[in-house]
Amino acid sequence: MDNNGVPPSRRGDPWFEDGNIILVPESDESQIAFKVHRGVLSRHSEVFQSMFNIPQPASASGETWEGCQVVPMYDLAVELSNLIKALYDGVTFMTRSLADFFYLAGILRLSTKYFIKHLRTQAIRHLTQTWSFTLRGHDDMVELAIKSPVIENMTHPYVHPIHILNLAREVDVHIIVPSALYFLSLYPLTDILRADHPKLVFKHPSRPSSQIATADVEAYTLMFQHRLDIILDFVRRFVGERTANAKICQNNQIPCTRGFARLAARLSRSWKTRTGPLHYMMQAVQELSEDGSVCLPCRRSFREDVIRLREEIWDNLPAVATSTTWDALQAMDLST
Repeated sequence: MDNNGVPPSRRGDPWFEDGNIILVPESDESQIAFKVHRGVLSRHSEVFQSMFNIPQPASASGETWEGCQVVPMYDLAVELSNLIKALYDGVTFMTRSLADFFYLAGILRLSTKYFIKHLRTQAIRHLTQTWSFTLRGHDDMVELAIKSPVIENMTHPYVHPIHILNLAREVDVHIIVPSALYFLSLYPLTDILRADHPKLVFKHPSRPSSQIATADVEAYTLMFQHRLDIILDFVRRFVGERTANAKICQNNQIPCTRGFARLAARLSRSWKTRTGPLHYMMQAVQELSEDGSVCLPCRRSFREDVIRLREEIWDNLPAVATSTTWDALQAMDLST
């Protein structure tokens, strides 16, 4: 390339005519270049600042491009383009389709690589809106998944837990791992190993690996067994062995105790291998609330006990496969 300029076909987005440095991704065959401002990128990243201060090899022709320093970048052009535009214009992450996840994945990948903390934190916080570290966030996600439309034959949240888990491992994010493992445990291992789910085979340059890592098979197995243990304990002990509290029961105990037994019998017939216990428990509360044979105080007591049980289960979820706590995970990824 000589001083006559870069052909329009090679000018990527963004391309600023008054830019003073040209970035050229060399990890793909696009041959796209980005003309940007050294000061803008350096302001957000000490890594960029250091890179730009290192003398770069001359271009193949021995000349600069349009009088600007040329810096080779070993990133995907689409991800670098999105990162630069985010630095100039800010970024808004969405969860409308699988493409939105891939966009976020690219931003998170490069903001981690170039130590751009505010973009990395923003991306992580958006992921936690779906892959939550709070029980309220989990419930909101499930409710949204139930109500959201199918997009391109894919259901909300449109991204497979395998991609979430692999991206988290790739960029050293921890706080979304327990939730990702919990939802991954809803899938049979045979389906995971086949990796042929529509969400996993969707083609995109920013797609994380669609194969479960060997190290995560154990974590998945522990979460899978833990989830089944929760369901069985809830159905057989928590509901099946429950009796009416003599101090509050307005129904002489026996009808209410029988109501709990009937609920346990129905629950034992309705749950499946892919049942999510946290949502299942609230469905049980709703079902009992419609049983007029159980007095109101007993129904209220049951609801309160289920709420406490769910909170306890959620608080202990990170320890199942990561031997840590939600507070520790927040400190690692979301501390200011």
